Amino acid sequence: MCTYNGGLYLLEQLESLAVQTRLPDEVVVCDDMSSDETRDIVQAFAAVAPFPVSLHVNETNLGSTKNFEKAIELCDGDVIALSDQDDVWLPKKLQQTVRLLAADAEVGAVFTDAEVVDANLKPLGYRLWSAAKFDQGKQRLVREGKGVDLLINDNYATGSTMVFRAKYKELLLPIPYLKDCIHDGWIALLIAAVSRLKFIAEPLMLYRQHPGQQIGAKQDCEPADVRENNRENTLDSLLAATTRQTSFDRDIHKCRLVVERLTEKSGSFDCRNALAKVKSKLIHFETRDSLPSERLKRLPRVLRELLTLRYHSYSLGFKSAAKDLFL
Repeated sequence: MCTYNGGLYLLEQLESLAVQTRLPDEVVVCDDMSSDETRDIVQAFAAVAPFPVSLHVNETNLGSTKNFEKAIELCDGDVIALSDQDDVWLPKKLQQTVRLLAADAEVGAVFTDAEVVDANLKPLGYRLWSAAKFDQGKQRLVREGKGVDLLINDNYATGSTMVFRAKYKELLLPIPYLKDCIHDGWIALLIAAVSRLKFIAEPLMLYRQHPGQQIGAKQDCEPADVRENNRENTLDSLLAATTRQTSFDRDIHKCRLVVERLTEKSGSFDCRNALAKVKSKLIHFETRDSLPSERLKRLPRVLRELLTLRYHSYSLGFKSAAKDLFL
């Protein structure tokens, strides 16, 4: 668990850990220099908790990604469950997720749906997966062992719902800084590259929405890549564009880091298939990003991306190809 000025909701989350039907073996808390009562709450809970609780206070503010990196590194168990400071776990969350890991050695991580609630834990009438648009088609990809195909574009495995095998710490750490991709997106993608993912459609936690949180789940929210693609797909944006503008730096940077990490760890993990897929996406966005200014000279490269189906795998198919040719 990572904390930062979480005193308002923290105790409810800690108490939900203490009533799990399968108790944690340990709780590791990394506090990012809170200035409120957060540390006092953790210490008071540690004194009465039915499991060991260790509190580690950072000397400097690390930010959420590096704080989770530190917390993961400090865990001693075989399975790691990520926890935010402001949610509430339902009693069977840990038992049911860990059970799926224990039942299949090829599964590297398990994630679940969640009930989205307001600051007072009142249900808002929708779930996390509906907000993230993790629909039946995307769920099918995960069931078929094609998690990389899905997660290479967007993350649907929210960290606070996830448990994963600690043996993957070597692969995951250090966690890089990535725009629009925090620690859970990196963790889910890298684990999907070397193992299978499973999910539980039942909501096993209450995902609290409140003004002070870093990441939320509004009902009309969309993953970053979907928002970008929707902008690309709107008639107004196409008509208004007078020059061809690209915004692929984020995708290129992410793919390069994933390729670098998988290549570095290929001696320890079998990631050949995933590496090929990430390299394919990297080629696609590097191609789109570096198209010549003269439209006629773009044609061979656009045709190649169409024939390899990369436009359909990583962009919006013919619509994106048309944009690259004419804008």
